[in-house]
Amino acid sequence: MINWMASAVLILGAAAVSTSAHAQAPASGMSAETASVQSAQRESVAQSIKVGERRRTYRLYASHNLPKDRPIPLVFVFHGGGGDGVGTERLTRFSDVAEREKFIVVYPDGISKNWNDGRDASVSRAHRENIDDVGFVAALIDELSAKYRVDPNRIFATGISNGAIFSHYLAARLSSRIAAIAPVVGGIADPFYQNFNPEQPVSVLILQGTADPLTPYEGGGIAGGRRGKIIPTTEAVRKWNANNGCTGEPRTGTLPDKDPTDGCTVTTSSWSGCRNETAVTLYTLHGAGHTWPGGAQYLPQRIVGKVCRDIDATEVIWQFFSTHPKRPAR
Repeated sequence: MINWMASAVLILGAAAVSTSAHAQAPASGMSAETASVQSAQRESVAQSIKVGERRRTYRLYASHNLPKDRPIPLVFVFHGGGGDGVGTERLTRFSDVAEREKFIVVYPDGISKNWNDGRDASVSRAHRENIDDVGFVAALIDELSAKYRVDPNRIFATGISNGAIFSHYLAARLSSRIAAIAPVVGGIADPFYQNFNPEQPVSVLILQGTADPLTPYEGGGIAGGRRGKIIPTTEAVRKWNANNGCTGEPRTGTLPDKDPTDGCTVTTSSWSGCRNETAVTLYTLHGAGHTWPGGAQYLPQRIVGKVCRDIDATEVIWQFFSTHPKRPAR
């Protein structure tokens, strides 16, 4: 079972690419990558940027109808271990929301399909070589800000699994530029948590399944311990609350059980009264696994657990981002 779980972490994004629910067979002479974009009626574009001595790649979706009279939000969406930008675009469908809401979305590619997210150095090549993925994101912000009228107060990051762990890491290391993050099924890395000390408050929305067999809600070993460790979800919430200076008891609630057959219910806890009008919110997905809520069942339930159908994570995340820009200190 552990071998299966480790494989699931490694092929998370690749599985999403092949999910029939979100793709059609490519036409003759058309690459699968091009078909994936056209079948979803998108026009995301493969791009690259030189960062130090490395050529880094990413996919970019920017509507042809971006408004010219105001700055534009920028959203980063990070793939899971073994994934890539193409698969993550299909899994999350963030480009559809970007077209509707008129923001720019970027799907970066990790080195050897992994992000250096603060876990033990033996986890992947990105960790062993200490790849500067934070520097990669900072360079992308600079380049896209030079090309588009990016709003410096509305730069956001989300991701799944390894991409979620990296979202925590990025926000802690680049808090001066990241307004809010929304990690999905991935916590704060061990041992990085010991040095967790963001310079500025960052709004945080955490979505985590209680039945996740790969990145446990209670923390500990990822994929049975073969892929490093994370801290418990409740401890990640506590750290962000402490960093943001949130006060008082959380506002709690239970969301409607829109799909009684999915084996999932959702409760929420939200903390306010935080510095610079930031917020910390936890969506606890009771019964859900290592999946994107509202997304594809990209691997069998026996490997990754169930998909929660009571929410659409992409819509929930954008709603959170859109109401939590970076605000000046008071």
